[in-house]
Amino acid sequence: MNKQAEKQQLRKTMRALEARLSERYLERSDRRIAAQLLAMPEYQAAETVFCFVSVGREINTRPVLSAALESGKTLCVPRCLGSGIMELRTIQSLDDLAPGAYGIPEPPEDAPLISVDRVDFAVLPCLTCNHLGQRLGRGGGYYDRFLASYRGGTVLLCREKLIREEIPVTPLDYPIPWVLTEAGLFEDGTPARLS
Repeated sequence: MNKQAEKQQLRKTMRALEARLSERYLERSDRRIAAQLLAMPEYQAAETVFCFVSVGREINTRPVLSAALESGKTLCVPRCLGSGIMELRTIQSLDDLAPGAYGIPEPPEDAPLISVDRVDFAVLPCLTCNHLGQRLGRGGGYYDRFLASYRGGTVLLCREKLIREEIPVTPLDYPIPWVLTEAGLFEDGTPARLS
């Protein structure tokens, strides 16, 4: 089986596993992950934060988005243009978001565009990953393209029950230095302290 077929098989397996997670577990892990992310010194020091807007059973990023806005950070979120291309657009309020591509809440087309090199700290999603930061996304390639040109601090959010140490990767897959689950923060595969 080639890497793409392995990825497709793992996506199918992980979607089925994700669908079986209890609401209680989802809510508990959401709260724990958000609290730990907001405690990260790298997040606290960042002036400009890029964060995905969660949908469905993804880790709820609304508390993170709200906290970034309330603390006066410049907050940018993805606006999908199609074929794996996204723009980073700033928002002033969660009310700025409306369903866009694939039903994902997005900023309006006229929201201010921000360049990747202005982002200090990025919060990325995955379907699954390992503690080393090798991720498997949902298959659109949006974040892989972002990572190809981004060099700032990055944290990958994943529920501990969706961690898989064996992730099929290709040379185009970029590992993320920090992985945050409800069990804690991992830096390059090693448990890290939040100070």
